[in-house]
Amino acid sequence: MAVQPEGTPCWADAMFSDVEGAKSFYGDVLGWTFGESSSEFGNYTQAYKDGKAVAAVVPPMPGQEGQSAWCLYFASPDAAATAQRIRDNGGTVLMDPMQVSDFGTMTLAREPSGAVFGVWQAGVHEGFEATSVPGAYAWAEVFTREPEKTDAFLPAVFPFRAKQMEGDEYDFRTFDVGEETVLGRMKMTDDFPPEVPSYVNVYFAVDDCDAAVARATELGAVLRFGPMSSPFGRFAAVTDPQGASFSVIDLETTEGDMPKLTDVS
Repeated sequence: MAVQPEGTPCWADAMFSDVEGAKSFYGDVLGWTFGESSSEFGNYTQAYKDGKAVAAVVPPMPGQEGQSAWCLYFASPDAAATAQRIRDNGGTVLMDPMQVSDFGTMTLAREPSGAVFGVWQAGVHEGFEATSVPGAYAWAEVFTREPEKTDAFLPAVFPFRAKQMEGDEYDFRTFDVGEETVLGRMKMTDDFPPEVPSYVNVYFAVDDCDAAVARATELGAVLRFGPMSSPFGRFAAVTDPQGASFSVIDLETTEGDMPKLTDVS
């Protein structure tokens, strides 16, 4: 896959104290295989599905030990300029743009409501080599308690066009790059424990949502939501044995009509 347009999710990785445990879990649940790790790059280890790079796992750097979490990266042609827009619009740059050999340049940031995300300026590593196929990245949503902050921030940093879902059941918004819908935003309800901060929820595609959930929970994951069928697919949210939350979605098993979205850009 070529370098993605600015603002498009282009990569995902997560830190795990037990990298071998993570490799075993995701290998079983998502069918991933793993490349060689390099001590030169902090033992960063790429995950592959059918020979195509789909994500990465890495041990925490000294002083960064804590609960594991998936980090989604958005494509940028100029990470330094994106970092400045993040600062200018109420976000926090957690790690200044850093060139990673000839692979590319990365930045980590937090949007104003608290969700952490990454920015990736591609070099030889362009990002996902496959998406929306079983075992690969499929979708992401920012879950936030303060949607008004997130809704103002995201289009100010990336070239997004926003659409709001009609109806009162959920406060849900999507963001488009060009003609492609690339990200969702969901307001967190009181169903979420108060200690859960705003976060980016990453979805990985699977052949069979129920089977993936059964396998994940058998291996020590906790089911948080679902499985539930929707117009977008049958999905469920889980937390892996090391505390990293993610969702699985069977994109082929759909139910119901697509929601109506109104342009609010």
